[in-house]
Amino acid sequence: MLLAIDAGNTNTVFAVCRDNAAPRVWRIQAVAARTADEYASWLLPLLHEEGLSFKDITDVVIGSVVPSANLNFRKFCETYLKKTPMFVGDAGTSHGLTITIPNPDSLGADRVVNVMAATTLHPKPMIIIDFGTATKLEVIDASGAYIGGIIAPGINQSADALHMATAKLPKIDIMKPKAVTGIDTISAMRSGIFWGYVSMIEGLIKRLAEENNFKPFILVTGGLAPLFEGSIDGVDVTDDMLTIKGLQMFFQRNKK
Repeated sequence: MLLAIDAGNTNTVFAVCRDNAAPRVWRIQAVAARTADEYASWLLPLLHEEGLSFKDITDVVIGSVVPSANLNFRKFCETYLKKTPMFVGDAGTSHGLTITIPNPDSLGADRVVNVMAATTLHPKPMIIIDFGTATKLEVIDASGAYIGGIIAPGINQSADALHMATAKLPKIDIMKPKAVTGIDTISAMRSGIFWGYVSMIEGLIKRLAEENNFKPFILVTGGLAPLFEGSIDGVDVTDDMLTIKGLQMFFQRNKK
């Protein structure tokens, strides 16, 4: 049984992947200094609820964008699971992608496995939109090659910046407003953040399509993807499990 770990800047996702069954997924707040013992004491009771234990885990694959946390992930795997984890980007591993940007190694682990899964499962050309701590758009041409992308501030960071940079605007939770026109400070802020973000994404899709002269398949993923479901024009598929699928594919490609 494979344990796939997606270590992001806001949350870390643990997914137990079993044959012929949907992965069982748990999330924990990302804390780079979290110890191996903390991961073990958190995960073990959750596995027990599924009738599983550490002994049931045969392999571990990790995609991490937080290098300072990797030592504790490795120690957790080696101490409690008695396994050496496979990290995306480890020496001797490969993703099999065609990446045309000047420095292919600069592409983060999450972006690599998202492109692996998306290009395997969906039509090309495509744009992958990942709503996470940052919002990332990945551009795939008709041959399946990764040709570049966009990184923008995440919607939560935009809302926090609006609050922190002003004397009277409060901190707000992000939700889809009932109307575009706000009738008080809170609804005006929610509309500006939510619909402003939607308009940014739709505008970027349009510009990318025009620049590359294609009609892309649009795939949305990431922890905040459900917030935008049904609000962004042209989206073909929303898949919040894309990264986990990509981690599984990376492991299958590289396992000995």
